[in-house]
Amino acid sequence: MTEPYVVGLTADGADASGETIFGDIGLERLTAAGLQWRLLPEIPAHGPVDPSSLDGVDAVVSFGHIPFDAELVRRAPRLRHVARFGAGYDGIDPQGLASEGVLLTTAPQAVRAPMALSAVTLVLACAHRLVENHMAASTGRWAEERGRHRGIGVHGRVAGIVGFGSVGSLVAEQLQGLGMTVIALDRPSARERAAELDVELVDLGELARRSDVVVVTAALTAASRHLVDEAFLAQMRPTAYLVNVARGGLVDQAALTVALQEGRIAGAALDVLEPEPPSADDPLLRLPTVIVTPHALCWTADFTREVSTSVIDSVIAASRGVVPETALADPGSEWRGAAS
Repeated sequence: MTEPYVVGLTADGADASGETIFGDIGLERLTAAGLQWRLLPEIPAHGPVDPSSLDGVDAVVSFGHIPFDAELVRRAPRLRHVARFGAGYDGIDPQGLASEGVLLTTAPQAVRAPMALSAVTLVLACAHRLVENHMAASTGRWAEERGRHRGIGVHGRVAGIVGFGSVGSLVAEQLQGLGMTVIALDRPSARERAAELDVELVDLGELARRSDVVVVTAALTAASRHLVDEAFLAQMRPTAYLVNVARGGLVDQAALTVALQEGRIAGAALDVLEPEPPSADDPLLRLPTVIVTPHALCWTADFTREVSTSVIDSVIAASRGVVPETALADPGSEWRGAAS
């Protein structure tokens, strides 16, 4: 009798009933395809991971950023596929997994539109000083503060995009549609798309100096960590805002806190922090010019539908010996799931 194909759900985003932090992700599709699923034991987000927690599973749907690497999957010989529920794969080594015959898939296209809209939402919240106006109206200061919190607006303003990839270029399109001029950080990978959208590419310093709003959508790598640092913040205009929907590690948070406390920039809107969750006494959380959301602003019904479809499609395809299009590295003939 053929052994069933088992999919493990990481406990950082699901419970034993299959309910997830994103809602219904369509696990019935796995059952209909003849696959079984179960909740994995708790796995620490920052290692080390006990390989025995992966015993008996062929695929893992990972909701967080569990550090899968070559050493771990080498000690989990049945595992053939790790499917990240999202676009990021912080702490996961795609090439290392591929070298051990294990696929890694993500859902970048499914995440693109909700991520871009979350960035635009924060840009508009800053440009219209939404939070300050809400607080004035909801805390008995209507008469005294009405009209005091006038925003900069967006028409004719300059948005600087740090990370002009799939998400960043869509943010650019949407902000251009609102009447903003868009500039972006110059990278070879950005040049073709920037030319299509008539977006000027500039160096990091010029982007800081010219932008009314800086929008961070870059990937976090060793090279990009703290890309927005004290020197960058020092070049921003005192009327400018910083928006980050990518990863907290892209911004030197201590330097940002000081810049905000001293009024050297107008404010910040952050869906991501470092660390997550932040300490309850983090001074950044108490600043009136800061909007903070819990790395979940793009988690809309659209996000859940699109990402779920992508992830479940990839799991079913891999269970049938097909390498999904969303694989980050193809292990070729070494793939443990290859048809014999």
